[in-house]
Amino acid sequence: MRNFTIQHIDHIVLRVKDMERSLAFYTSVLGCELRKRRDDLGMLHLGTGVSMIDLVDVEGPLGRPGGPAADKQRRNVDHFCLRIEPFDEAAILAHLASNGVEAEKAQVRYGAQGQGPSIYCLDPDGNQIELKGPAQEP
Repeated sequence: MRNFTIQHIDHIVLRVKDMERSLAFYTSVLGCELRKRRDDLGMLHLGTGVSMIDLVDVEGPLGRPGGPAADKQRRNVDHFCLRIEPFDEAAILAHLASNGVEAEKAQVRYGAQGQGPSIYCLDPDGNQIELKGPAQEP
């Protein structure tokens, strides 16, 4: 039996060719707010209400492993993140394993509400999903 419920999408991560052009689009055109800049990772965190859109430079440390920029044959979304409650790592991992889903142990990662625990797993099509618990700090 599942022991958590999805609260909302925490964030999505988009791989982009031109960070400044994308930043201008998401902030000026869509009204997102630049919350955090991670130049060491080639990443920008943009606020979108209670959620976030993360932009990752395809030529940066996080973007390079994903290969060339997206086109009609290549995907552009790295993963999506679902905010869940409660976050009981052992119970979540046991639930996933009982359904044949491999997952890594929880790590503290930055999300829309701050640093908090999360677990990565894959859906049947190989799409990466992050299951994120509550923030430990804002």
